[in-house]
Amino acid sequence: MDDSDSMKNRKKLWTRLILTVVATMVFVLLIQVIVSRWDQGRMPVKEKRIAATSGSGMVATANHYATKAGVEILKKGGNAVDAAVAAAFVLGVVEPFASGIGGGGFMLIYTAKSNQVVTIDYRETAPLRAAPEMYQTSSGEAMKDRMKEGHMAVAIPGTVAGLAMALSDYGTMDLKSVMGPAIKIAEDGHEVGRLLNTMMKKNFRKLSMFPATAGIYLKDGLPYEVGDRLYLKDLAGTYRLIAENGPAVFYSGAIAEAIEKEMAGKGLITVKDLAGYHPVLRAPVKGSYRGSEIVSMGPPSSGGTHIIQLLNILEGHDIARLGLSNAESVSLMAEAMKRIFSDRARFMGDPDFVKVPVEELISKEYAEKLRKEMSAGKLNEKNAAGNVALYESDQTSHISVADNEGNLVALTQTVNSFFGSGVVVPGTGILLNNEMNDFAPEKDGPNSIRPGKRPLSSMSPTLVLKDGRPYLTIGMPGATRIITVLPQILMNLIDHEMNIQEAINAPRVHSMAGREIFMESRIPQEVRDDLVRAGYRLVVKKDFDLYFGGAQGVMIDTETGMRYGGADPRREGAVIGY
Repeated sequence: MDDSDSMKNRKKLWTRLILTVVATMVFVLLIQVIVSRWDQGRMPVKEKRIAATSGSGMVATANHYATKAGVEILKKGGNAVDAAVAAAFVLGVVEPFASGIGGGGFMLIYTAKSNQVVTIDYRETAPLRAAPEMYQTSSGEAMKDRMKEGHMAVAIPGTVAGLAMALSDYGTMDLKSVMGPAIKIAEDGHEVGRLLNTMMKKNFRKLSMFPATAGIYLKDGLPYEVGDRLYLKDLAGTYRLIAENGPAVFYSGAIAEAIEKEMAGKGLITVKDLAGYHPVLRAPVKGSYRGSEIVSMGPPSSGGTHIIQLLNILEGHDIARLGLSNAESVSLMAEAMKRIFSDRARFMGDPDFVKVPVEELISKEYAEKLRKEMSAGKLNEKNAAGNVALYESDQTSHISVADNEGNLVALTQTVNSFFGSGVVVPGTGILLNNEMNDFAPEKDGPNSIRPGKRPLSSMSPTLVLKDGRPYLTIGMPGATRIITVLPQILMNLIDHEMNIQEAINAPRVHSMAGREIFMESRIPQEVRDDLVRAGYRLVVKKDFDLYFGGAQGVMIDTETGMRYGGADPRREGAVIGY
């Protein structure tokens, strides 16, 4: 063989070697892409990112100011209730678009000494003069603007009474002590974050409608920018009055008179309405899922009942085997969701006015009956949610707290829509709710308007116990998505063995009726294609979409006692342990 042939052979050998290396690299890259897409759909179970860990107390809220305030109270020796109440008042300052003392809420308290759960209902109520006809045209159609904005949309606020009751009966500190952080932030001002800036811009028209509101939440007639400092001097003064005089000043004193004055000729609430308001101790609704005890809020929250009902239906399927995101599991969830919303429309309302068959709805036998109607991957368009869910807004805020004694709190509060009714009571800084919009305007329905009645809600502060010991406190905003997303988080923890942050991060789906399934874009394309072929119509939201709420949770290792906290990246959540 001459030198030229040898050279040719060497070139051929190098060429083959290079092609082999390139082919191998392409193959490896292809495998990585496939694995990446698969992991994207099921979420990274192998990643063990925990937002916070602690061997003592922990606070998770939707805003870092509130979380810090709660932790500050724990460090001063307060218990979980003290910390939750402090954080709740702070949220009314830094997240006025979502909650505040002009609204209402629900609270679950687990007391370690008694091993019992107490639930406090401080939901808003309809004024004494309220009637369905006030919110209908002559032809019986709903006057939606009247229910959503302005003075006629306002129901009697319950937050001050509810937080004061919780503190008095289950806390260890006084109002002045726990309200201190909120008063300081309102007085000294706080930096406007991205979310508050976005909400101001999206609700600019509403904020501009009322001079007292515009004077506080607009700067030179425009929304505050990120980094601007927002001072709430009037609200600080109102907080001081409450801290020094207790809830009576809000419901029968100077604040009540200011509210009545603002309502005169425009709204329904009077001092008599406010003086007659009271929070209610309710029995929690209880169920189980694969050995874990689920404890949540009963009516007038529809959430706890239907969360348990949804878990009961899905418990009959091997969720762990199916995985988080495939067409069969998404279809099963969607069909189960549609069935619980059908029941919600038929039965749910204020239990003081409507007989709600809670025990039947949460029974395993009823779930088995509903499960037999379902087939994985098959669409059923017959289940209709009704219109009861059309009136509820998605803006609430949640707080989860665990202290070093083993006490837990799950607290969810709201002003209903973004910035509630838009009405601020002049001189007080109180932004009032628009909870009349959570009623159905039709007559004689389970959620129809009646004086003193509480509107239906999806707010679902929830606790989970394992072997009788506290395991989890969790909740979220999101209107009807609360009912569908919280079970997904619980299944992520129990079936998919995720940690709390992974369970919160995982992609979410939601369905209420017909063909539609709402989902985050991390659901793999091949899964979406399979669902479309099955007849579903998909509404694909962005990754980590605020549409799906913002869960905050604290999980306790029942063996070691360690606390693990998770805060939702869909919202500006923060969790801190100490």
